[in-house]
Amino acid sequence: MYQVPEREYVEKGYWLPRTLGEELHEAAHKYAARTAVVASDGTVTYEELDRLADEYAAGLASLGIEAGDRVLVQLPNKLSLIIAVFALFRIGAIPIMALPASRQADITALCSLAEPVAYITTDRSGSLEYGPTVDALKSNYSYLQHIITDNGGIEGTIPLKSLRKRGGKPPFKSFSFTDTALLLLSGGTTGTPKLIPRRHTDYAYNARAASERLSLCETDAYLVVLPAAHNFSLSAPGIIGTFMHGGKVVLAGNIGPEEAFALIERERITFTALVPALLNLWLEVKEWEDADISSLRFIEAGGSAVDPGMAARVEPVLGCKMVNVFGTAEGLICTTSLDDDEETICNTQGWPISPADEVRMVDECGNDVPYGQAGEMIVRGPYTIQGYYRAPEVNSYAVTEDGYYRTGDVARFTAEGRIVVCGRIKEQINRAGEKIAPVEVETVLRTMPGVTDAAVVGVEDAELGERICAWIITDENAPSLTDVYSHFEKSGMARFKYPDQLEVVEAWPVTSVGKVDKRILAVMAAERRAAGN
Repeated sequence: MYQVPEREYVEKGYWLPRTLGEELHEAAHKYAARTAVVASDGTVTYEELDRLADEYAAGLASLGIEAGDRVLVQLPNKLSLIIAVFALFRIGAIPIMALPASRQADITALCSLAEPVAYITTDRSGSLEYGPTVDALKSNYSYLQHIITDNGGIEGTIPLKSLRKRGGKPPFKSFSFTDTALLLLSGGTTGTPKLIPRRHTDYAYNARAASERLSLCETDAYLVVLPAAHNFSLSAPGIIGTFMHGGKVVLAGNIGPEEAFALIERERITFTALVPALLNLWLEVKEWEDADISSLRFIEAGGSAVDPGMAARVEPVLGCKMVNVFGTAEGLICTTSLDDDEETICNTQGWPISPADEVRMVDECGNDVPYGQAGEMIVRGPYTIQGYYRAPEVNSYAVTEDGYYRTGDVARFTAEGRIVVCGRIKEQINRAGEKIAPVEVETVLRTMPGVTDAAVVGVEDAELGERICAWIITDENAPSLTDVYSHFEKSGMARFKYPDQLEVVEAWPVTSVGKVDKRILAVMAAERRAAGN
């Protein structure tokens, strides 16, 4: 069985002997008077945030919460989320980073898996009300000893503010920088998300390496548009990476571009992170939005493949660089750099952020494919997991005997050593024995006149096994399937990759983090075909 070379990672400086709570303390020592967080529920300096983390850590410890205990945290993008999480880091308790959009079924399933001793939430966020979830948890889980709300808005819960012990300090540290710091949710769109254990030191390295790739400094200001509990927002370089360099974190209350543009202008934001669907919306809205967003240095785009045509529009329309990102909450982060040329930024996901990342492309038998050919990307390194939390059956496949994590992504190396992600293995469409990567078909669809975006899914078919269904958003008269075929023929696309079904939608169904929900699109495609028959 593979053993993580912990000593080597420490000796080479990848792993520093600091917990995430200590990372914040280090930042507060360097940048005490600088603004750390701007949010709807408060603005704090580094010195104030460091003190609040201590005072709330003392309060949480007074409830009996201690190192190694799991605490389910489900809060929107507010200062209270950052305070609660760093307070838990200070006492060695392990926050389970639930997303605000997670529903009751998801939360109860997470409780059954991780057995948290406490749940920290709010009364409502947007149209979502959390009272029914709180009621369900109260009556079903004896190990859940404390339910805490950030505003005390649900009867029978502990107001988070009541736990603040002014002048208090967390108890003596009884945990290690190599211990599990937090549990992230996997990015799967079906079933209950798996939980991803990340160590204090590897998660800190993740953020530090990503921030160094993008040259963050104390004058940077990061706008958190996506859920702050998501890996992309937390550490790629995210909130943690910004803190390490004394920058300012600004939390957006919603993902609407109008609010985001106003915050960019007011707070002089220098970078943010978006999924492609949201980036596309920003590009459209900027055509009539006159906010001054000239402070932006770059936008990270990731979560799913960014169409090259969309990527090429970022600098002329939004006035800043785009950084193409491939990342997994399980570990590996790849990005382009700010000095890469347009061809590299638009058509590759760059290269790993750590020199210690070991990346291979393999076939179905686990053998390396010839350089430049596509295969499943597997990886190991100083910030990649060796297994999911309490999931031995999944781990028997997810991690190889020699310690490589199977990403489930199909990718290839370019001649220059850059990585191009071709899609997910599970998303590959098996049409009459031919394997089709949806991203390839989507790219050609987006070059059609009037097509503003496209998504391609496989749908069960009695004759073909799976048929190709192309979904498009259009700003003109929708093309016919015949028009699509003509365009594909001119593009040189192989005939077996032509769509079998064409559907139009006004807006994408999305997951909780804003990715296009292809599972729903596949269901809709089957329903429309059945209705048409």
